[in-house]
Amino acid sequence: QVQLVESGGGSVEAGGSLRLSCAGSSYAYGRNCVGWFRQAPGKKREGVASIYRTGGSTYHADSVKGRFTISQDNDMVYLQMNNLKPEDTAMYYCAVRVTYVNNACVIQDLTDADFTYWGQGTQVTVSL
Repeated sequence: QVQLVESGGGSVEAGGSLRLSCAGSSYAYGRNCVGWFRQAPGKKREGVASIYRTGGSTYHADSVKGRFTISQDNDMVYLQMNNLKPEDTAMYYCAVRVTYVNNACVIQDLTDADFTYWGQGTQVTVSL
């Protein structure tokens, strides 16, 4: 069974940093696309970043570009979040999209419906 486990969430003040981790099996990742999404109360789930595991091409939503960075290391995928703002407060999820095509991993072109496997989420809270 494919399993993804997020960690690293917490509470920080505005301007602070957090690094989220997503642990997944090699089977879960394969040559697939891994994305980070977030969902704030009462809002739709929003894609923030994605990485194509083969080659490591990365993509970031405009709302986080320059502040968040997705990366990978073996079976881990990370989301480094700097200069956090209160509007970044949300539950953060990692997810896997089964694809063998790099250009099918551009987060700006994707929704949560395009991803098959999901972790349980980790909460990020940013206060003023």
